[in-house]
Amino acid sequence: MSTKEKVSEELLLEEETLKQNEIVLFNDEVNTFDYVIETLIMACDHTREQAEQCSLIVHYNGKCTVKTGEYNDLKPRCSKLLNAGLSAEIV
Repeated sequence: MSTKEKVSEELLLEEETLKQNEIVLFNDEVNTFDYVIETLIMACDHTREQAEQCSLIVHYNGKCTVKTGEYNDLKPRCSKLLNAGLSAEIV
């Protein structure tokens, strides 16, 4: 294996290791803006401004990535959103 091939292989492995997952929040016709905002602050450690922006994006686009990170960090956060009655998934 050439040096160039080795470097390429190492970069691919590093890229796979750094792969980030996302929590995607989906719009619903049940929860209020205030409730969604407070839930995002609680579950995702958002600032009020971040949570407000995400709630507007969800409202107008139908969904929004609300948190990015490693799966083990996102799983309990997504569970909090689901337990609070929001519609979300990790992708």
